[in-house]
Amino acid sequence: RKELGGRMRYAISGGSPLDRELNLFFYAAGILIYEGYGLTETTAAATIVPPLAPRPGTVGLPVPGTAVRIADDGEVLIKGGIVFTAYWNNPAATGEVLDDGWFATGDLGSLDEDGYLTITGRKKDILVTTGGKNVSPAVLEDRLRSRPPIGQCLVVGDNRPYVAALITLDPDALAHWLAVRKLPADTPLSELVHDERLRVDVQKAVDHANEAVSRAESIRAFTLVEGDFTEENGLLTPSLKVKRQAATAAYAEQIEALYAKQR
Repeated sequence: RKELGGRMRYAISGGSPLDRELNLFFYAAGILIYEGYGLTETTAAATIVPPLAPRPGTVGLPVPGTAVRIADDGEVLIKGGIVFTAYWNNPAATGEVLDDGWFATGDLGSLDEDGYLTITGRKKDILVTTGGKNVSPAVLEDRLRSRPPIGQCLVVGDNRPYVAALITLDPDALAHWLAVRKLPADTPLSELVHDERLRVDVQKAVDHANEAVSRAESIRAFTLVEGDFTEENGLLTPSLKVKRQAATAAYAEQIEALYAKQR
């Protein structure tokens, strides 16, 4: 709290999901973080955590005049005065997302018994394994990135026998890891990928991610890849979301290698 000026008592978070444990960390420091959720098509926030009833891990309740429901396939639907009426000169696209005033957000979520909304992933990002299991990669990726020495990651498994992950290492976390073990700062990743100590630490991050899902949805294998996902190399959007299709194409060989042993 001191690092944030000493007087901060609350903040509002939107955009990328806020990990529940991170939210609780700030709460323990005396700072309440109220999450909200909305899209361009909803003008602004459609839901927000109410000031007197925070519930970490959720994005709160619908704002006044707004309704939220969950479709049969898990998609979040929103209705109310904040919802747009049409895409400019694009009736076909409008018809795809609006039905009797209900806007199909493209996000997956759930409502608890008190009406608090939790976002669980993007509908278009859902992976379907050969065993027929639907997996939302966002849950796993968010938890992976929250643990050192993970930098960026990509969870894969669509039309595959199990879920796996491509993982990059955070430069600062890796530098610290090398320094603690008195290893040269310029040790190449090609050597580090065989260091059992590093793989053990990465596996701990994978285990943390797997705690949030069932065994069928859990990451069974991972590989460490060089470099990072950035906006400059075309693997991140301006809002720092992984471009899944671009990253899958860029690391096609590494992904194939993750499943080669199963053939």
